[in-house]
Amino acid sequence: MTYSVAVSGASGYAGGEILRLLASHPDIEITTVTAHSNAGDPLAAHQPHLRSLAHLTLAPTTPEVLAGHDIVFLALPHGQSGQYTDALAATPLVIDAGADHRLTSADAWAQFYGGDFHDPWAYGVPELPVAGGKQRANLVGASRIAAPGCNASTVSLSLAPGVSAGVIDPSDIVSVLAVGPSGAGKSLKTNLLAAEILGSANPYAVGGTHRHIPEIQQALMAAGAADVRISFTPVIVPMARGILATSSAPIADGVSDAEVRDAWEEAYGDETFVQLLPEGQFPRTADVLGANTALMGLAIDRAANRVVVVAAVDNLVKGTAGAAVQSMNIALGLPEDRGLTVNGVAP
Repeated sequence: MTYSVAVSGASGYAGGEILRLLASHPDIEITTVTAHSNAGDPLAAHQPHLRSLAHLTLAPTTPEVLAGHDIVFLALPHGQSGQYTDALAATPLVIDAGADHRLTSADAWAQFYGGDFHDPWAYGVPELPVAGGKQRANLVGASRIAAPGCNASTVSLSLAPGVSAGVIDPSDIVSVLAVGPSGAGKSLKTNLLAAEILGSANPYAVGGTHRHIPEIQQALMAAGAADVRISFTPVIVPMARGILATSSAPIADGVSDAEVRDAWEEAYGDETFVQLLPEGQFPRTADVLGANTALMGLAIDRAANRVVVVAAVDNLVKGTAGAAVQSMNIALGLPEDRGLTVNGVAP
């Protein structure tokens, strides 16, 4: 069976990456691409690298244009996807790459986003350990999926195995992330100009203000944490895409080094797209460029009695579009790796 797909926000980074992955998916036909201010333009004017889709023209993002497809991807700014929920009620599968349907707490939404709160959808991080197994089980047959925040899923995947196994204390988590500016979207922002970021590392959303914090807390509580407290500091660095997240947490009392590492090996030993590197090895963002892969290195710092996990992802692939396509495959009963790769691009 071939599924007809519409992608909104197709002129942006997330929408463009969704299109890039779907373009080589054997079960997908991309029939409609939409945009807001860029409606009427050829897709190739905004995504010139997508040569196989150069025949498409950006239509307006309206419920009428998006309706009538088997699958709709919403790659819109935060707070804009929810308005299409009711209008797409007849669409078999809708996947939101924005934040509108990620959070289960209306209070957290009001604090970190504001505006109307919308019902949470199945969270699109299949490998995430949750009580009783993996989040994958909640995606089977799903009709509504919320793709994750890239920083949030990277940190959550980094620490959820330790939470689930009870080998770390999630009430004292520290995460510092080096992130590429593509995660902030394609709209013009002065602080993201090349002149501002080249040759510089720029912290932002410091002191517990980043919007992905409640998403991390929610994911780790689903993994079994009673209390999640996290100091989360992202830093923009001059690379177009990528996240390198260094996360640490105290080791629980009485837990051995072997038990710590076993928790991560058991969680991800059979996973295709989340891989724990051999002891003593740590990933680079260059290793996951273009791939739907999260690579992790784990260290045990007994002097500080903390576990340290260094994780690398491509924020536009495993962080967003790849997670969305992977979750789509699971929901449709297709092979989970259809249209996706673990191989990055080098140099």
